[in-house]
Order: sequence, then structure tokens, then C-alpha cells
Amino acid sequence: MTTPILRPRRWLLPQIDSAQVASLAHEARLPHLIAELLTTRGVTSGTEAASFLAPSLDHLLDPYAMHGMTPAVERIERAIARGEPMLIYGDYDVDGTTATVLLKTAIESLGGTVRFHVPHRLREGYGMQSEILANAAAEGIRLVISVDTGIRALAEAEAAAALGLDLIVTDHHLPEAAQGIPQALAVVNPNQPGCPYPCKFLCGAGVAFKLSQALLEKKDPERARTKILPSFLKLLAIATIADAVPLLGENRAIVAIGLRELRRPVGLGLRALMQEARLDTSSRALTATDVAFRIAPRINAAGRMDIASEVVELFTTRDAARAHELAAHLEQLNTERRETEASILEHITAQLAQPEFADARCIVIDGERWHRGVIGIIGSRIVDQTGKPAIIITHENGEAHGSGRSIDGYHLLDAIDSCAHLFSRFGGHAHAVGFSLPSDRVPELRAHLVEHARTRITDDDLAGPLTCHAELPLDQITPDLYSSLRRLEPFGMGNPEPVFIARNVRLAGPVRTIKEKHVRLNLAQGPRGACYSALGWRWAERVAALNLQQDELIHIAYRLRLNEHPEYGGLELEIADLQKPTP
Repeated sequence: MTTPILRPRRWLLPQIDSAQVASLAHEARLPHLIAELLTTRGVTSGTEAASFLAPSLDHLLDPYAMHGMTPAVERIERAIARGEPMLIYGDYDVDGTTATVLLKTAIESLGGTVRFHVPHRLREGYGMQSEILANAAAEGIRLVISVDTGIRALAEAEAAAALGLDLIVTDHHLPEAAQGIPQALAVVNPNQPGCPYPCKFLCGAGVAFKLSQALLEKKDPERARTKILPSFLKLLAIATIADAVPLLGENRAIVAIGLRELRRPVGLGLRALMQEARLDTSSRALTATDVAFRIAPRINAAGRMDIASEVVELFTTRDAARAHELAAHLEQLNTERRETEASILEHITAQLAQPEFADARCIVIDGERWHRGVIGIIGSRIVDQTGKPAIIITHENGEAHGSGRSIDGYHLLDAIDSCAHLFSRFGGHAHAVGFSLPSDRVPELRAHLVEHARTRITDDDLAGPLTCHAELPLDQITPDLYSSLRRLEPFGMGNPEPVFIARNVRLAGPVRTIKEKHVRLNLAQGPRGACYSALGWRWAERVAALNLQQDELIHIAYRLRLNEHPEYGGLELEIADLQKPTP
């Protein structure tokens, strides 16, 4: 693998209004540091602070504030009353499969009859397909409800109308700016033009949940609020974390409550999946990190490696043996996914050793029949390891399929759009893209993207700025402060875990290398010599390049951690970055 970039990173600290921080700390009776962190998240009053620090069901917004909700609810209620079968058209990732489960469960609990379709990633690809709609119409379906998809399915909406299907689109993706929204019976999407719904960053399952909430509360508001909706928030929290939407506003309440509810998983499938992930909620509460790295990958593995419809069956089965069988299969698929990634990364490692990649500011690399379900993940791995945008391409029968990931400061979709004539199809956003094109055009694509990046990516872009959140010298760390910081959880997109800066910290012992990849430093600061252990994951090479010596002063950017080991646990630091003081 190419050597990690060792240029000093720029540490960015937010601009703080000291008077505003002091006022919030006084009004809300908060430690100054917590008030400082809250103001950077847009919290400026004691009332807002109380709401932020104590999420509750009362923070769930009125679903009828979302445009299209009333006709959607009325049409589903008519279908239930008439005994009409409905089709939920989902997607193959965590967001799409959990959205399918939530809406299916809600409608069936009200007496409705629901079928579902989750597309196959490789055979069908993303989005609604007219052929599936035609098959549904032939089988007697008259109402189709999309979840986590459909906002750009203009042709498919026309096909549905021609087939005599009523279509309800629920989605969270941005509509096509020029072409507008599909012509459907109802479009439920907070991001459609003119929708007044305050929380614009719900995931697809979040939108499906709001439709479910409207249906359930209309039938029995008390039971919905006290029993059904809190249970739904378990799966919705998983989807919200997995889809990397901002954990602010309503999303914060969803994830905070959902994580609490996950301490008591009732569903057979969820319990079986958590057992496979070796998550024991009897000893500690789950975190967003647990969900992102232990639960979500196992759910996603189904869509990446096989058939995502098994996820829907897992979360809806009432057969314990079948639940364990399905969870074990997801575990197997996740293992296969990791092995497939490792095999492809081995090939890429060999290619990256070639001189042409040393100075390239964008990595464009291709291979034969690499699994399309994992090339996006591999792109992220290459970005992490090289600090450069990465495009991973697989060839299959003369067609090339690619997935790309970018770095801050480089708009990858703009780069792709600058050579749009090469592609059969493409799409994405600033940080991620997907595309296909004839294989014989890949050399031209590589040359164009390498040149495009060369003229637009600077040395500072490659080093990457590190967003920090506050100065916190080591001698100001206390258990009480750590407890206060925990109140800011759950951390995630939009509410990042704080990165603190401590300057002129003394290296109080020799560098310890762990398994040739990681390091542990003993750091001291302050008149009383406050000393903390700092762990750096995959920092061995970078620390060696810094040539750190015992008793040397360094600056550290870090996250605060609690090691719960019974013998040597306690507060410790996780290294985000290290710098030597400028002479």
C-alpha cells in the first residue's frame, strides 16, 4: 500500500462567541466546555440545551406537516378497509430494508395485506423498475408504496399510471431539479419543493416511519405512543446511523431513544442478529459506533453479497429457529464480504506499488470481475490509506462498473460530470459516485480524472484539515467532565464526537509499539503532572516518521475514551493527530 501522507494537517477550531458561551453555561447550569460544544451545534438557549441533552418521544414531529401525508394515509386506509393487497417497493441497503420492515409491520398491524419487493443489487440495480410494476399489476396489486426510492422515477410513475396502479412515493433523496417530482397519487418526501417539514435530513426509513406514525396514531394514539413507536425506533435508529444522516433535531431523538430501546431487543430476528454480532446489552448500552460497525455491516452484507429480502424476513419472522438461521446467514455473508474485500485489496496493493500512482492525485484502478457489491467500500479504504480520491472499477463482459469516494475539498461528481460523454450512466454527489461505461473507455477516463485532479487538488487538500472542537489541556480532564460529555451522545454526522487539542504535552516514556501497527504513548501535562495513556490506531508508521523522543514536547489532537478493563481501565486518549511544536 502507498505510504500514508505525513504532511502536517491543519487543525481547525470553531469561532466561539465567548459571551454567548458564558450566557448558555449560566442559564443551563452547564460546564463551560459543554456550553462551548453546544453553541457550535447551534444550541444557544437553556431551553434548547435541555431539549438537546434529554431527547424524548415528545420531540417526534407531527407527520402531517410533511407534504403528501394526508392523501397517502387516506389511500392506505381505503386499501386496508377493502382488503386490497399492497406492494412495498424497497431498496437493498440498511435504509431500504428497514424502511420496508417498518411500513410492512405498521400496515399489517392495522389489518392490511402487504407484499414487498427488494431489488437485487447486481441483477436489477438501484431504483424502481417498470417490469416489477407490471408483474405486480398482473397479480392484482392496485397500490404500490415506494420506500427509500422513487423520487426520480418519473418514467416508472408514468408506467404505474398506465398499468392502473396508484403510486405513493416515500423517499428522502433530492428530486431532479429540472424535471420535478413523479406524477403519483402522493409524494411524501421532506426534500420535495414546497414541503414545510422542519427536519429535512430524515433517512428513507425515517420517512417510512413518519407514514407509519401517521397511520398508527390515527388508529390508537395512546397505544402507538407508549408501545408501538418506541419499538419501531430500534430499527429506525439502526437505519439512521447506517445512512449517515445528521444526528440533529428529530434524528437525534430517534437515535437516542432507539439506542435505549435496543437494550431490550424483543424481536426474534434483532436478538439473533445482535447475538451474531456479539453485542451484550446486559453489561452496557449500545453506542452509535456499535451500530455503525457491528450491526449495520451485517445487514448490508445481504444486499452486497446476496439477496437483501432476507433482511426483511429476519426482522419479521416469528420462528426463532428461522431467525437464528437467517442471522447466521448474514454473519456468513459478512464474512464473505470481508474476505472478498481483502482479496481485492491484495490485488490493489500490488498495483499501487507501481510508479504511476506515486504522484497521482487521484487513484483510478481497475480489475477483472471484482465484486460490484464491495468496490464502494474498497474505495473508502483506499481514500483512508492514501489520502487521495479513489475510483475502483470492475470489468464484466466488456462493461466497466465503477464506484468512487473523495476527500474534503474535491467534488467528485463534478469531476465525473466533466467527462460525462464517456459514461453509459452515472450519479452521486461530492463525496461518492457510481457509474458504468464500456470497458474500452476506461484508459481515457483514467487519463482525464488524473489530469482533472492534478489541476484542482492542492497539497493542503491531500493533507486534509482536521476539524477540532475545543482546547482541553490534560490537567483539566476529570471523570465529571467525561460524564458531562457523554450527555452529548449519540455522536455521528452533524453531531461529531469532540476532538480536543492539548498543546506542549510531554512524552513521559518511550513509545510502545503494539502488533507493529499501533502505538501507546504516556503523556503528561500541568504543574501536577497529569498523566494519561494515548492509543494511536495504525499510528506506528507516522510516529516513527516523527522520531519522537522521551521527554519531548508535542501537540496532540485527541478523543477522550473510557477503558473499562477491570485491572487497568480508566480515562485515556485516542490519538486523532500529533504535531511537533514549531520552533
